[in-house]
Amino acid sequence: MAIRAVVWDVDDTLFDYTSADREGMRAHLLAEELPVGHASVEEALVRWREVTDLQWARFAAGEVDFETQRRDRTRVFLGRELTDDEADAWFRRYVVHYEAAWSLFPDVLPVLDALAASHRHAVLSNSSIHLQDRKLRVLGVHDRFEAILCAAELGVSKPEAGAFLAACEALALPPAQVAYVGDHPEIDGRGAAEAGLLSVWIDRGGAYATLEPPVGPRRIASLGELPAILGTDTRFGAGSGIG
Repeated sequence: MAIRAVVWDVDDTLFDYTSADREGMRAHLLAEELPVGHASVEEALVRWREVTDLQWARFAAGEVDFETQRRDRTRVFLGRELTDDEADAWFRRYVVHYEAAWSLFPDVLPVLDALAASHRHAVLSNSSIHLQDRKLRVLGVHDRFEAILCAAELGVSKPEAGAFLAACEALALPPAQVAYVGDHPEIDGRGAAEAGLLSVWIDRGGAYATLEPPVGPRRIASLGELPAILGTDTRFGAGSGIG
């Protein structure tokens, strides 16, 4: 059955979240007092990523809401009690630096152009529509997508099958006619495959080079490999029109 649509993850798939978060937090730390217990900015950056991953996992599991995970990231990272207003203010100051570093990966616009005529496109993210809608607008690609679905509003998050099936329903297509592209081998790769979609796992820079690939996803290192997997002409801009 031909693949008629591609559903995309956003952070670290289309948008270089890791670089933006790192550079934004670096600038923020230089503008603020370095938190107690951190000997250097580099050490603090490692801790920030650890805290972010832990708090985001709580949000994805439905243990806390989106705003609470942000506040808890701030409190745990700083190692002190803060009111909600204090935590929100600190995080807002970080966001200013973070947003200044936003960018798409270089292979994003070429592949979206290559697949524009042959496939429909949507977004499925484990974030919130408030964040991702604005992010996609700032990055200039919002209008490329028919639907933008996020876990905070759906009430279900990846890797649960319901999240992927909601994206298929938004496109009025069966899972067998939809591909999903994401950067996490389990949350995106295994989750999409188990939901019945064509799962494409992008492992940028070999971040998971030592990991045994989960069963199901196609593993790629660049979005330049995607048209061939979908059965389109591998020359960017020369889609086969199979959709």
